[in-house]
Amino acid sequence: MGRVLRELGRRYDIDRFVRRNGPDPYRVLIGCVLSLRTKDEVSYPATERLFARAAKPAEMLRLRSSTIARLIYPTGFYRRKAGQIREISRHLLERFGGDVPDRIDDLLTLPGVGRKTANLVVTLGFGKPGICVDTHVHRITNRLGWIETRHPDDTEAALRRILPRRYWIPINETLVRHGQQVCKPISPVCTVCAVEQDCARVGVSRSR
Repeated sequence: MGRVLRELGRRYDIDRFVRRNGPDPYRVLIGCVLSLRTKDEVSYPATERLFARAAKPAEMLRLRSSTIARLIYPTGFYRRKAGQIREISRHLLERFGGDVPDRIDDLLTLPGVGRKTANLVVTLGFGKPGICVDTHVHRITNRLGWIETRHPDDTEAALRRILPRRYWIPINETLVRHGQQVCKPISPVCTVCAVEQDCARVGVSRSR
């Protein structure tokens, strides 16, 4: 596992999210909300525009949902995300004193925040151990033959048992890049894969 992740980490820009959003937990949280179902090339500039106007929960609540929607357009579901961002900010002020909580269980109580986002916040925002599992991590770790799971939550639990902690934070960004560029859901480009010899190719019926 370690050799695979190190090899892929050398090939992809796995620190891009951190560089663009920094260590501020609120920015990590909102940046992750904006990134859902949206390409980085769209979500990163949207985060920049939004935080130029409002960088704290109290500032965000002073903006109308329509203003937030305009600032984050054209991210996917931008109107829904605008309302979610205001609701998250309101909950942070009313329940957590304006601070982003550093516990996954607390983060999961925020509107629309799932385990992927919660793990990203505790790892990148607070430097705590956590494994952020999205569709890429779920698909590729099963395809590699490391685990055998049906749901991303099960994948997170399985990886927590077998993956050395030093790889918990970088595994998401590493496998997201690999999934976007090479290990695609349908017909992965195995001929250019740097770790093809280490892959069990579980479930792969067609490749390039």
